[in-house]
Amino acid sequence: MTDIKRIESGQRMSQAVVAGGMVWLAGQTGAPGKPAEDQTRAILSQIDTLLRKAGTDKTRIVSVQIWLSDIAAEFAAMNKVWDAWVAPGHAPARATGEAKLATPDYKVEIMVTAVL
Repeated sequence: MTDIKRIESGQRMSQAVVAGGMVWLAGQTGAPGKPAEDQTRAILSQIDTLLRKAGTDKTRIVSVQIWLSDIAAEFAAMNKVWDAWVAPGHAPARATGEAKLATPDYKVEIMVTAVL
């Protein structure tokens, strides 16, 4: 039987779940109302922190889903920050799409799956 570890868990959700050698992060968002670059920087910092708490790091990310509130307007700004953050030689599989996020003040949301 696989043990399950929940990180920063609340009534509704956990920010990360570790089980069977895998780590799943909840969708991470930055400070509402900030530009996409600032939100992306904050999100990637949160991802680094959650992965560290789970016992892994960004070189072990296998899959990423990114949602942008306006892909035409925010894609380049998000990618500028993303490209500087991704560890060389460790780019994960990634999908990026446009979605209506929880509030119009959110421009970027990122969800990660990694291995331990």
